[in-house]
Amino acid sequence: MDDERLVAVTGSSGRVGEAVARGLATAGWRVRGGDRAPGPCTQVVGDLRDPRVRQDLVRGAAVVVHAAALHAPHVGVMDDAEFRAVNVDATEALLADAAGGRRFVYISSTSVYGSALVPVDRAVWVDEALAPQPRDIYDETKLAAERLVAAGPLPSVVLRIARCFPEPLPVLATRLLHRAVRLEDVVAAVTGVLTHGTVTGTFTIAGRYPFRRDDCVALHHDAAGLIAVRAPDVAAAFRARGWPLPARLDRVYDSGAATDAFGYRPAEGVLSLLRGE
Repeated sequence: MDDERLVAVTGSSGRVGEAVARGLATAGWRVRGGDRAPGPCTQVVGDLRDPRVRQDLVRGAAVVVHAAALHAPHVGVMDDAEFRAVNVDATEALLADAAGGRRFVYISSTSVYGSALVPVDRAVWVDEALAPQPRDIYDETKLAAERLVAAGPLPSVVLRIARCFPEPLPVLATRLLHRAVRLEDVVAAVTGVLTHGTVTGTFTIAGRYPFRRDDCVALHHDAAGLIAVRAPDVAAAFRARGWPLPARLDRVYDSGAATDAFGYRPAEGVLSLLRGE
């Protein structure tokens, strides 16, 4: 019999997995973390390719949140077979072992959109209607895992999260205008999914941006001018620091489907970063 408040989180010693484990615990869930590396949120230490590790992790859990993976920085460092073994084969095995639970949440990446993110004459508006075009082994294996999860034995949610790793402050501030997400918002998305217990599907999870779909041509040709109009406080904050506004933005991620499905509302915009919040 599963414990309806017990969540198994893979990758719980990593940046996203640990944040999710902490956030769910704060929200009142019982969390059991699993990772190859020890960590403060990790109770089961071992490789997910080991059946005993998987079974110890998911035993009795109502929900599995699967964040463990090889990531984009591993491309060219780890061979393709390792990517497939970790990102695809281990996900398939985890799905089988978790089949007695109630839900499966897979942490994917907006990177799966791949070559579809390259603009031609306007910025690309990125939502779930955009067809993924994987461009490397990371994209390929994350998309393959998404498809396994969607076809798996449990009701599932796939969260394609935007860029959320540390970068120099001026770079991160620019990314948060259109294609990055604060880690706190990723945690809020996972928590929102678990709170809305019947939602399923694939969702893009990004930050709070000032743009609209019909801004895409202007973003391609004069992003700085549009930012000054749509977000004058942001433009002023950049000027105060001596940072140039970007002349062109190549894409904008849209989390509207997640907002409609489970109330996701990114709270952490670029101004909160610049204010040190």
